[in-house]
Amino acid sequence: MSPADLKEFLWEKAAQYEVPDFIPLDPLSIPHRYSELRDIEVSALLAATLAWGQRGTILVSLEDLMQRMDHEPGAFVVNHSESDLKAFNGFVHRTFQAEDAKGFVQALASLYKRYDSLEDVFVKHWMQGGDPSQLKEAIAGFHREFMACQGVASRTKKHVANPSLGSAAKRLNMFLRWMVRPAHRGVDLGLWSRISPSVLSIPLDVHTSNVGRKLGLLTRTANDWRAVEELTASLRIIDPQDPIRMDFALFGLGAMEGF
Repeated sequence: MSPADLKEFLWEKAAQYEVPDFIPLDPLSIPHRYSELRDIEVSALLAATLAWGQRGTILVSLEDLMQRMDHEPGAFVVNHSESDLKAFNGFVHRTFQAEDAKGFVQALASLYKRYDSLEDVFVKHWMQGGDPSQLKEAIAGFHREFMACQGVASRTKKHVANPSLGSAAKRLNMFLRWMVRPAHRGVDLGLWSRISPSVLSIPLDVHTSNVGRKLGLLTRTANDWRAVEELTASLRIIDPQDPIRMDFALFGLGAMEGF
């Protein structure tokens, strides 16, 4: 396939899969329920964090988690008392357990005391990172601030990735895609305006990486941050302004079509 044909092919696949029909069976359906910024940010971060495994199971777990927060996740986070954390007792989604849920709530409460929005946290570390072309340092900085908050157990570290340690940071890259990419196609949320879609990185998973290799967009065999950088660089050639739109194409080809 020529570069021109590949570009046209991926643009067509992205348009095919970036449609509202994509939402109901996806974790992204959870933040789409809300209109208040903090409700959206909290539910989106939790939805992205729990997004591994079967989609149906993920949605059941997220529904349970939202119910435990009275379907007002933002208000629960900023107004909760220590006794309210008992609401998470017994919660389990794979390796994400009650202790992790409590840590997330306490960390987010701490961050909202210092920042108006989670966007502020990422923008701060992005600006300090020295490389405005990507968000590696923004994600690493968010990880450091999150893990430094009181109430976060060391076991929760595995649920908040750090690309500085080599992690592909799939879930945080997906969260950033949701919050940053424009909402005009009715899928991503487009609520953050200070980060350009051009600097986003691919939420690398087994589907996007395998399809990327088959199409010659990725040569690295490990699914780590270096692979994220390589595949994202290839996608920026296809669409410099919005490269992660191709996430829909790669994921759709792999997960839906078995490409």
